[in-house]
Amino acid sequence: MIYYNPKTRITASVIGMLLGAGGIINHGIFEILQGNVPTSGRFIEAIGEAHRFWIHGTEGAFTLIPNFLITGICVLLAGLAIIVWSAKYMQKKHGATVFLGLLILLTLVGGGIGHIVLFLPVWAYATRINKPLNWWAKRLRGRLRKGLSKIWIFALAATTVAWLIVMELGIFGYFPGQTDPDVILNIVFIFLFSSVILANITFMCAFARDLEERK
Repeated sequence: MIYYNPKTRITASVIGMLLGAGGIINHGIFEILQGNVPTSGRFIEAIGEAHRFWIHGTEGAFTLIPNFLITGICVLLAGLAIIVWSAKYMQKKHGATVFLGLLILLTLVGGGIGHIVLFLPVWAYATRINKPLNWWAKRLRGRLRKGLSKIWIFALAATTVAWLIVMELGIFGYFPGQTDPDVILNIVFIFLFSSVILANITFMCAFARDLEERK
């Protein structure tokens, strides 16, 4: 029997596109702005002093390419590839595997490190797009399944907002009513890990919705 879980696919696609956009906006563009100059090593600050908006807004990254301009261009290309793949091909037979490969590539060419805590679970859940979800069917039953299925779209919206806030804070460090950079840095981590928790909840809601619609 052929299985297809559309809500799981939409969830993986949306978060995948957000990850690609994060690499481009928070790293690639600012690395390109630093120009055709060598990096100081494998671990770099994507946002240089000339373009920095706050003291902790450095956006640390790892790169195998010892040049900021080339690093930024590679991040741009890898990020665009992730966005396109997430939007159009995530449901294909090897969709999740290629997605994982592109995210590893993004990480190795300077697309950031923090996104790893989100992209690994997204990849794992994406492997369920064309699966029967038998394990989840046994654990998500009755009112729990119905309840989770109803809040799927809201959970996805909350995950999206949380990740966009992480992107904004990473660059601008702006949070209403707060000016202490150390406090804002803690807020960044709060939203980062909140986006991971919300993503896991969203996928469970997506599984519940797919199981309900299949029934």
